[in-house]
Amino acid sequence: MTDTSSADPEPPVTPNDVGQSAAGPRRLRWWRHPRRWLRVAVIAVLLVLVGWWALRDTAPVGYFTSAEGRDRFAAAYDRAMAELPPPSASLDVRTTYGVVRLYRFDGANPGLAPLVLVPGRASASPLWADNLDELLRLRSVYTMDLLGEPGMSVQARPIEDHADQAAWFHQVLQQLPEPRVHLVGYSIGGWTAANVAIRQPGKIAGVVLIDPAVTFADLPFETIVRSIPAFVRWAPKSWRDSFNSWTAGGAPVEDEPVADMIESGMRHYSLDLPAPTRFTDEQLRGLDLPALVILAEASVMHDARQARRTAEATLPRATVRFYEGATHAVNGEQPERIAADVGTFLAAAP
Repeated sequence: MTDTSSADPEPPVTPNDVGQSAAGPRRLRWWRHPRRWLRVAVIAVLLVLVGWWALRDTAPVGYFTSAEGRDRFAAAYDRAMAELPPPSASLDVRTTYGVVRLYRFDGANPGLAPLVLVPGRASASPLWADNLDELLRLRSVYTMDLLGEPGMSVQARPIEDHADQAAWFHQVLQQLPEPRVHLVGYSIGGWTAANVAIRQPGKIAGVVLIDPAVTFADLPFETIVRSIPAFVRWAPKSWRDSFNSWTAGGAPVEDEPVADMIESGMRHYSLDLPAPTRFTDEQLRGLDLPALVILAEASVMHDARQARRTAEATLPRATVRFYEGATHAVNGEQPERIAADVGTFLAAAP
């Protein structure tokens, strides 16, 4: 028999021992094994990157993601177009970047420069349903579906930078029969109009910028964050409706034809456009055209007061109007007031 009384006793197992509990099997503590945790983290990152690589959108132009999606958008577009008076003509203007759809509406003062209406992001000609009747009392009007956005325009070549965005727009204006036009842009359409006026002023007699985004002030961080889920195509419709309602100060958007068209475009169309960037003060000072700037006090697209200060300090020939209490949906909230201000502007800059 072996005597073990003098052998050192084994220490008792305690719950604090590394990787082991007195009440159960051995468990790995990641903070005690940083190399293993690092390997797990690297594998997770690689899986995310592989998933992104597999699912990323590699198309160089904007497009409808499916034939069914295009049909759904076209149906919503037609319902929204029914809110407008019948156009006098429908035009498909060919440019080196694609074919651009315009509608002409004959209005007052046919001998004077017409208005070219430029819509915002993920919208098209029907956006102007609330404004068209009032504006036709002033001038003839063209509405435009922006190239690379959901609508009836068809992009055929990549638009790689802001110079390209001005170039295709300028090509459209050059093919209109009138020698001069006024641009009227809303939201991102306001940025688009300003971008053309800065880079390709050729036929432009003046610009009207209605609560233009990323033009005189940056997008607020909250707006950027809220917009992300709204532009995720597989997200539920309620997310897009919620964002669109928020930009309009909480106004309901369900069962509204124009809002339904915008939501359908956000869901079924994949954009591939350079993100708009704020103009420098030098660029704005170079916009040497008559300009009317309408800013909505409660807009979520910028700090409206900062935008007003910038517009007043930089644009050499601008009239700035500040609509107290108005939201970013000001074009639909106050169409009569907008038309009155545009009429005064046109009287001074025919």
